[in-house]
Amino acid sequence: MFEAASIIYAAAGLAVLAAALLPRLLMRAPVSMPMVFLAAGILVFSVGKDLPDPDPVAYSDVTIHLSEVCVIISLMGAGLALDRKVGWRRWSTTWRLLGIAMPLCILVLTLMGMWMLGLGLASALLIAAALAPTDPVLASEVQVGEPSESEEDLEAEDEVRFGLTSEAGLNDGLAFPFVYLAILMSTVGMSPAAWGVEWILLDVLWRMIIGCAFGFGMGKLLGRIFFRTPIKSVRLANYSEGFVALAATFLTYGLTESVEGYGFIAVFVCAVTLRAGEQTHGYHGVLHSYIEQLERLLTVVVLVLLGGAVARGLFEGLRPLEVVVAVAFILLVRPITAWISLARGKTGPWERRTLAFFGVRGIGSVYYLSYALSKGEFGADESTLWRVGGLVIVISIVIHGITAAPVINALDRARQRKAREQGDEAQAPNTPV
Repeated sequence: MFEAASIIYAAAGLAVLAAALLPRLLMRAPVSMPMVFLAAGILVFSVGKDLPDPDPVAYSDVTIHLSEVCVIISLMGAGLALDRKVGWRRWSTTWRLLGIAMPLCILVLTLMGMWMLGLGLASALLIAAALAPTDPVLASEVQVGEPSESEEDLEAEDEVRFGLTSEAGLNDGLAFPFVYLAILMSTVGMSPAAWGVEWILLDVLWRMIIGCAFGFGMGKLLGRIFFRTPIKSVRLANYSEGFVALAATFLTYGLTESVEGYGFIAVFVCAVTLRAGEQTHGYHGVLHSYIEQLERLLTVVVLVLLGGAVARGLFEGLRPLEVVVAVAFILLVRPITAWISLARGKTGPWERRTLAFFGVRGIGSVYYLSYALSKGEFGADESTLWRVGGLVIVISIVIHGITAAPVINALDRARQRKAREQGDEAQAPNTPV
């Protein structure tokens, strides 16, 4: 009567329905959708003993490609949602977080990995590089919403949501050079003479330049096809077909990776470039909506499997010092380094604290770990890397999931109150002296 296939179909339908309902039901609650599905995965795989073991090591290829697709789709969504055009001053918060906070996180966590966990330099650098970037997938509660069509709203994008979204969009790709450096150290040795030239010319310069160039070029080309081609019958913006956002994502990523560029950077740059053209056109909302729904479905799958890995022994052999490092990274290292990076910036004290605290970790870290461990030779450190990486992700999901809605809602109320006060002052009659 209760066949396995039927139960799986019913469970999948229930999960998809929950993915649609939970973001709305939990909008103001101290519980996030990632928390719910992570817990569901732990429960399902704890009870369902006959289910296959979702071991990220045993199924490394599946882990790599599933997390990879999830991240690039999320990057496209993040870029399409940003209303603010790229500029040195307009994006100053982003440049600070990328140029100061992320390198400091990598440095501090590398030292903690070596001194506290006893990891080799290559392994310590890998876990630091994998965990340094904030995640574009699990941070929807603290990121910008739908792309705006109003000129007034384009200028009103708040700094916290913009900073966290743009940071998550770019730092996934910018962490890759350090991941490649860890791989090189593990395979060709620690001497800079063995890997220095290759790393600088290929992994830093070539891959980044190609990623930016291909992303910009694809964004310009697709923008012309979508909005400005003289052949009206192929002007896709006239037909409200959202699935072409998926074509833009895969095409940009595939072409960039085929010539050894950073596809993560290319996808985000493509989305930002596409968004910058015809900013008030409603087609951006159609594209973003499709990507957002697809991202949510993939996130459900990844989180349930992550919960299953936790239930089946991902944390087996966990040491107290590993817990200390994971907690310290979430509650001390990221907040302090981000706080330092935003000093003398254009954020107020509350915005600065919020930006510093919400360094959400997630699916991107899973991808970096699985990719590097499949390419490098990290030996006995592999289990430690997965334990620490998985623990940081779980802690981030719980802590940031509990605090996101209350903090962001309070920040919104304060911003609205300030706007009303400024409006009242502007409308008040001048008092004669």
